Amino acid sequence: MNSITKALVPIALIIICVLVVLGGMTVVVDAGHVGVLRTLGAVQAEPLEEGFHFKKPILDQVEFMDVRLVASNAEATAASKDLQIVTTQVTTQYSLSGAFAPAVYQGIGILPKVSAILVEPAIQESVKAITAKFTAEELVTKRDLVKQQIQQALVNYINTTLKDKELENSLVIANVAITDFNFSPEFNKAIESKVQAEQQALQAKNEKLKRVTQAEAAAAEVQLSSDAEAYSIDVQSKARAAAIEREAKALQQSPELIQLRTVEKWDGVLPRFSGGDAVPFLNLDGALKSGSNP
Repeated sequence: MNSITKALVPIALIIICVLVVLGGMTVVVDAGHVGVLRTLGAVQAEPLEEGFHFKKPILDQVEFMDVRLVASNAEATAASKDLQIVTTQVTTQYSLSGAFAPAVYQGIGILPKVSAILVEPAIQESVKAITAKFTAEELVTKRDLVKQQIQQALVNYINTTLKDKELENSLVIANVAITDFNFSPEFNKAIESKVQAEQQALQAKNEKLKRVTQAEAAAAEVQLSSDAEAYSIDVQSKARAAAIEREAKALQQSPELIQLRTVEKWDGVLPRFSGGDAVPFLNLDGALKSGSNP
């Protein structure tokens, strides 16, 4: 039994050594990564794509570089165009171009180092440069324009920095997000006071407009009533004038009608006169005949 064990031990060691050697001959690159192959420390120009690859045992080492979208956060404090101190928080989303991974690894290092050495300083410088072009109020009201200019300045800064190493466009800037603007307490208080004043002015304007509208409505109502009354008086006046005109014509054409109108208005009391016995009397026969035969 001891002899069998002694015989199996060398075989097991040989198998383990073979497995170690075989394991050192292969490498698997995960999804979203590329492999940077180093042979005795020298970086090879061609990256290893996702999947299974062979390599030389002991001689070759593989560093994995993430080519997925990553985010870098930075905070920059700068003076605006109107000399207000503004602290801007910016999040930059970018990715490493896989074809440049070996050169970036050789010239800068792994991705966290790229972020610390290149991206974050680029954000700081770009934010400060663009902030100085806008007033504090414009940074808020023209947020999209500010964002576009910061992103363009960021791309220019990174490519200018990488130009000497022939690594332009090795980092792809996908998006720049301004997560927050922080102003000084004095500026915030001034903005609050301005907003309150604008609200009060708007309220006063609305109240004035309301009063003017009500006054105009009341005046219009009075005018409408006056117009209606004037129209009524005009119509009535014309009607009376027409009636008088018609009656005048009738009186001119029928003298007997005058006597009839006189009888209609007589109260039956004969007038009394002082002196003389004559009593004026109307021609009642003619008036009555005219009344019965108009």
